[in-house]
Amino acid sequence: MTPGIERLNALGREEAEAELRACCGSTAWARRMAEERPFRDLEHLREAAERVWQELSREDWLEAFRAHPRIGDPKATGRAAREQVATRSAPTEILAALAAGNRRYETKFGHVFLICASGKSAAEMLEALEQRLPNDRQTEHRVAAAEQRKITRLRLGSAFGQ
Repeated sequence: MTPGIERLNALGREEAEAELRACCGSTAWARRMAEERPFRDLEHLREAAERVWQELSREDWLEAFRAHPRIGDPKATGRAAREQVATRSAPTEILAALAAGNRRYETKFGHVFLICASGKSAAEMLEALEQRLPNDRQTEHRVAAAEQRKITRLRLGSAFGQ
């Protein structure tokens, strides 16, 4: 068991929920995850995270999506800024295309474009955005939910894996 998992297991319910919400912005997910404790190790934590995420409602998913800044938003801070660091040095035309694509996406789907940005260039994120724009709402919610699972998995590792 890592010190991070030990710390999570030892926190009070409200503190644990707050720590978990930093990994996934769904209140229901964080509450259910806090109730799942204690965790044996990081893999047990990640398995619970996957199971709980799959059991949530679409509204819970949308709440998690709303916790993310837009891809390429220069005002993004903390974890989100580190995850999409590639947009900081992207050419102006890529950033402009991302901004325009984000607006089209949000108008069509009602939430920010969600992608696990870690390790992706701004051009790769733009390409994914353009590929996903033709999706219908139901398909895109499933795709965005899968991206949220990836993000959550990475964030759980960085928050509790050490």
